[in-house]
Amino acid sequence: MDNRVFAVHCPAYDQAKEQVTRLLDMMGGMGAFVADGENIVLKANLLAAAAPQKAVTTHPAIVTAVGQMVAARGAVPTAADSPGSGYKYTEKNLKRIYRVCELATACEGAGIQLNFDTSARTVSFPDGHLIKRFEVITPIAEADGVLNLCKLKTHLFMYMTGAVKNSFGVIPGLTKPGFHAKLKDTARFADMLLDLSNFVAPRLSIMDAVVAMEGQGPNSGSPRRVGLILAATSPLALDAVAAEIMGIDPDQNPLLAAAARRGMGPSRMDDIELIGLAKSDLRVPGFKLPATLYGETGLGRLAWWQQKLLPLFKDGMSVKPVIDPKTCIACGACRESCPMDAITLHAKDHAEIDDTRCIRCYCCHEMCQYDAVSLRKSLLYRLVNP
Repeated sequence: MDNRVFAVHCPAYDQAKEQVTRLLDMMGGMGAFVADGENIVLKANLLAAAAPQKAVTTHPAIVTAVGQMVAARGAVPTAADSPGSGYKYTEKNLKRIYRVCELATACEGAGIQLNFDTSARTVSFPDGHLIKRFEVITPIAEADGVLNLCKLKTHLFMYMTGAVKNSFGVIPGLTKPGFHAKLKDTARFADMLLDLSNFVAPRLSIMDAVVAMEGQGPNSGSPRRVGLILAATSPLALDAVAAEIMGIDPDQNPLLAAAARRGMGPSRMDDIELIGLAKSDLRVPGFKLPATLYGETGLGRLAWWQQKLLPLFKDGMSVKPVIDPKTCIACGACRESCPMDAITLHAKDHAEIDDTRCIRCYCCHEMCQYDAVSLRKSLLYRLVNP
């Protein structure tokens, strides 16, 4: 597997086209990845209907820059994704997301098609380590090739979302919660994501880290200017560099830990050949990590035997999603996204979470557009993580 990751500075999105071109020139040009007449899917991160400045989705400037280069090689670029698990995979929802994310206008002016095919295909993947069969959106199943246009963000469940996690968007809409229900711990979920990423097998992954998301991502965090665009043929290698940018120890990163356990590589910064920038150019001081990730001041300071005992206190050591009835408008997005049917609409006035059924996947927090789902830390959690 190619261990090279290419990186360039890009302080603002008005320089995206210039810097993406520079990045691809370092990799041999777009002609190394697409050919004349091919149908190429631009797999952006379109988690939710959010304006570009919120850093929830891949910025349209990145999508259009890549799409124009694909078209210049004679291939046909189509932007496609299935949004987060609170959205039904319908043409109406796609239109709204394309509009709010400003992708509709950007792609129209750049000659890039937008996908409105909301059908799905069941595909076999016998090489899967954990999952041997997936249901994926039709554009992915029919594409000649996929270019993975991911966003650098934190993630409450998986701690980080980047190149590998972006593949989860090929699972259609409300099918996603089923994976959370079946794969309740981060290690098994990471194994599924690695299988899915291997199935999608993007020819190229490009990460939008001009403005990333820190804190309580992937939907409710805060934008953080990083000023980088990165690319690699290996999604895993790209995520290893992304973890370095954020300051996440690879042993605390479920994806990188799962990859190391499976003998996949490269999954550590030491395995990476970084081209274009130095390692010292990567780390962002004070990057805010999600509340669900134990940092150096918390779990990392405990003795090994204490760490072994902590799983016995799963509920006490987890961050609990709580709905504010004053803010909630009972739209139902959280209920639709919950893989355990743990959420009900109380008298059609606000949502309620049955904590005995909640598995802490944070889909409800991820999909709430009204900031009505907060994350409550238990006393034990706060004692261990002061």
